Amino acid sequence: MTASAKAKPRRLILLGSTGSIGVSTLEVIEHLRDRAFPTFEVVGLAAGARSGLLAEQVGRVGARHAAVADPAQAEPLNGIEHVYAGPQAATHLVEAAAEPGDLVVAAMVGSAGLEPVLTAIDRGCDVALANKETLVAAGSLVVPAAREKGVALLPIDSEHSAIFQCLRSGRSADEIGRIILTASGGPFRGWTKQQLDRATVDQALNHPTWDMGPKITIDSATLMNKALEIIEAHWLFDLPAEKIEVLVHPQSLIHGMVEFVDGSVVAQLGPPDMRTPIQFALTWPNRLEGCSRTMNWQELGSMDFEPVDEECFGALALARRVIEVQGTAGAILNAANEAAVAAFLDRRIAFPDITNLVREAMDAIAPAPIRSLQDMRQADRAARGFVAERIMSRSASGPVDRVAGRTSP
Repeated sequence: MTASAKAKPRRLILLGSTGSIGVSTLEVIEHLRDRAFPTFEVVGLAAGARSGLLAEQVGRVGARHAAVADPAQAEPLNGIEHVYAGPQAATHLVEAAAEPGDLVVAAMVGSAGLEPVLTAIDRGCDVALANKETLVAAGSLVVPAAREKGVALLPIDSEHSAIFQCLRSGRSADEIGRIILTASGGPFRGWTKQQLDRATVDQALNHPTWDMGPKITIDSATLMNKALEIIEAHWLFDLPAEKIEVLVHPQSLIHGMVEFVDGSVVAQLGPPDMRTPIQFALTWPNRLEGCSRTMNWQELGSMDFEPVDEECFGALALARRVIEVQGTAGAILNAANEAAVAAFLDRRIAFPDITNLVREAMDAIAPAPIRSLQDMRQADRAARGFVAERIMSRSASGPVDRVAGRTSP
């Protein structure tokens, strides 16, 4: 296909446009404009806040629809043709703007991305998914809905994109021995439990490899990010927990591997740059010249691998528990983690308390079948309420150490 013979641009809606994934997605779209590939008509952008940047992005891409979750930040969007504000703004944007065949990039952080994703699927849109929480909290709703509508769920997470690419040959599930998701290990790789007790917010936000938002960065520090990815991989690739493993690989060059039953291993490698999996999702099933740097094999050096220290980082066991129990267990885990991470960032709890609170919430709240979005929401509210009560009771026992975020005895 030549540049002069480009097909009609594909319509695209970007949810979470002002976050790191959203910004990178717009960079990829701009990169693709000059390539022999159908360009994208960006029809809608949504953000949680940062409406000044959102307005600038809308002007740059010519979108007619914009949404911001914080109504107080809607003023900079004046003059845009269609503006939606409030907690349901992204869903309203998708309802109004999405058409069958559109591509919706779901890069919103947290469970807020679930409803607009379900709406996009109902509209017959393919979904490029960077929002792990959507499948963690309600995979049993999202995956069947996508199959019923015949739409694609395209992973943007670097690890799931890697597995998706390794499985691209269409091998059946019984040929897969296991898949391996790699983890950088985060800022606390090699730390002891005693050291983790004193870990500060600033230390947890200092990721050695990736530049991400605060919530995802804290999830990487606790390895809850890998726990969420295990659950997401279960839904994306229809694999049991025992076929999904995590291996620490601090260089972050191998993003995922598939080991087949004959012992052969297929791995996907590349420099740590989210624009690569984003572009693969946008151009799938094609490949084009990318905008991220390529591997310099002469300077590669060694690659290291080590098992996860599950004594210090207990999140992976919680993920396997979610897959075993099913129902609302994923919604409970996800909501409790979101609440606990917010409390840690606010320096109201210690770093180890994040995973401990998630475990306690899962112990205290019985999972139920998830038949509707309302079932997920009830579990979400129960988990957040449990975490809030636990933090309040702990705070009553002593003042908070503002250096480490611990409650003093």
